[in-house]
Amino acid sequence: MTELARLHAITKSFGGVHALRGVDFDIRAGEVHALLGENGAGKSTLMRVLNGEFPPTSGEIVIGGKPVHLRDPHAAREHGIAVVHQELALAPDLSVAENIFLGELPGVIGWGALKARARGLIERLGFQIDPGAIVGTLAVAHQQVVEIAKALSRDVKIIVFDEPSAVLSAQDAGRLHRIIADLRGQGVGIVYISHRLEEIFKISDRMTVMKDGQNVGTVNNGDITIDELIRMMVGRPLSAMFPERGRRTIGQEVLRLDRINAGRMVQDVSLSVRAGEIVGLGGLVGSGRTEVARAIFGADRLDSGSIHINGKPVQLRTPVHAVKAGIGLVPEDRKLHGVILDKPIRVNATMARLSAVVNALGFLRQGLERKLVTELGQSLRLKASSIDAPVSSLSGGNQQKVVLAKWFHAGGDLIILDEPTRGVDVGAKTEIYALINKLAEDGKAVLVISSEHQELFGLCDRILVMGQGELKGELLPADYSEERLLALSMTGRTTAPAMGEAA
Repeated sequence: MTELARLHAITKSFGGVHALRGVDFDIRAGEVHALLGENGAGKSTLMRVLNGEFPPTSGEIVIGGKPVHLRDPHAAREHGIAVVHQELALAPDLSVAENIFLGELPGVIGWGALKARARGLIERLGFQIDPGAIVGTLAVAHQQVVEIAKALSRDVKIIVFDEPSAVLSAQDAGRLHRIIADLRGQGVGIVYISHRLEEIFKISDRMTVMKDGQNVGTVNNGDITIDELIRMMVGRPLSAMFPERGRRTIGQEVLRLDRINAGRMVQDVSLSVRAGEIVGLGGLVGSGRTEVARAIFGADRLDSGSIHINGKPVQLRTPVHAVKAGIGLVPEDRKLHGVILDKPIRVNATMARLSAVVNALGFLRQGLERKLVTELGQSLRLKASSIDAPVSSLSGGNQQKVVLAKWFHAGGDLIILDEPTRGVDVGAKTEIYALINKLAEDGKAVLVISSEHQELFGLCDRILVMGQGELKGELLPADYSEERLLALSMTGRTTAPAMGEAA
């Protein structure tokens, strides 16, 4: 393959902090080169050097066989380099066409020609999106398509995707992977940063692992297993990421759903979770898992059926009722529903049970609040400059710990976790798994929803499988396999039907 770009012996220092230490990295035409590592490993800093955002302290950037100086992102674009960030860099109040060509809009705009060019780029990606639509009204997946079209509007040779699938459903992620395959076939070099190792193995040609600002190694897909890759990243295998089972005592039934119905995605669902038990809720995206969680948490109204908590029927008309009944929910989108990003850690950690930190007159007991949140932060290994720091200043893994801190503080009996490690690096995942296990050890009933099947297999005492809004069945540890889980979700049985047999 033709080498498009090479970063050679790149170092980058910020004051006395060495973010990159002599890193080598190359990108070839028509390949997907995955860049992996824990948060803080130096991946984003390296890509910002490639994109001209950070000048290297030392080292050399070679593009097309010639050393270059990338003074800013505009210079990088002139060399055919584009970056699609996880936090999309779009103007939400402008149209799709305006966003795509924002950097080259003339003084007098020919709107018909502009929209026609935008439509052509979007259709090249296999989508039908109105070029006149306001970007802020689009779904996240379609906004990402606009971002990619924006990159393709120039003569792009290299595209960096930084955590592009973190906010996408499985179906939308699949469509993104097809776009990347098409770009790869056209000779574009792709750098793909992701914490989702299963997708890395699906789409990448090579993988480079970084740790502590250094290149640990580059390997070809097919020459390494997922266990070996994780060991390169964090120094331990996949099996060591999950807490041991068997140290927990399973107690009385905490949650029981009796034939609940809520809209078309929750149909006649019955299940139970006991104290000290971790139960998984598996199935494909769109199978009704999140809708079940929302019904339990009072976010969606029941059409029929009943919910029992600790043996007593409860009417959960709102999340406030659910919290009072001892139910906590770690939502799928922590930034939108789990935390208030611009508020301090201490406020987020105590807001689910303010009564514990206010006096009889309703005034905040600041000393007590600081003591409780400091102790919570220490027990959760929260990495933050201060409990007064805004949650927005934290990494994804530490933001998730703040959401967990809120429910540790609230002290309910049932905790529901929807995609608890989405967008979280491998090291932080291990810590979150330990915290989930601690909730169960403390006697909480835990219901875990996850699209990462290995996560369910490693954490859960049993897995209930959803499909098309219905509960299709249950898997016990001896039966755990991806094939059985998917077959149960799609067909209602643990083996796929034979050719010609009715599902």
